[in-house]
Amino acid sequence: MLISERKFKQVFPNAIDGIYAGIAKHIEKAGCKTKEQQAMFLAQCGVECAGYKTFEENLNYSATALLATFPKYFTQHNVVLYARDKRAIANRVYANRMGNGNEQSGDGWKYRGRGLIQITGKANYIEFAKWEGLPSLVASPDQITNNLALCVQVAVWYWQSRKLANYGSDVLKVTKLINGGTHGLSQRTNYYQRLMAA
Repeated sequence: MLISERKFKQVFPNAIDGIYAGIAKHIEKAGCKTKEQQAMFLAQCGVECAGYKTFEENLNYSATALLATFPKYFTQHNVVLYARDKRAIANRVYANRMGNGNEQSGDGWKYRGRGLIQITGKANYIEFAKWEGLPSLVASPDQITNNLALCVQVAVWYWQSRKLANYGSDVLKVTKLINGGTHGLSQRTNYYQRLMAA
């Protein structure tokens, strides 16, 4: 890897032990061969997994935060039914998309964000399971959260399958392709710049 472990730890001081080695071992499989590509991978994943500290999506939203973050799915009338209920929130916001069933199916919760990249949606889990050669993953997606190697591999698969290494230093473009919007853009940019600094 072209970015040293020392630099990684400066940028992500609270990263869990062993994560740098896991990434270094597989990052080139994601198509990240230049320093620019590797910095982008590390910066984007760093935001997605809270500085390499947590590998499962945080869905603990207050009513106010739900209305601000997911205005398409919540109204002043129904938001109190969902606030701070992680399972209910996931089932609502991820229903009927990304290969998930309806809200009652429970797919939103089952296939919530996991790994360095926060893979989300049944369709993505199915594709990753095929790529990884691990069909049991679709029935038991918690395997990702509980296995550091899978946390890394899911990000490698996502990066490779979407050809994200092709976008160079375009933090905005890569952020939109990963997140669907610009959530965390300033932090992603900050991480990228710090990782690129000599």
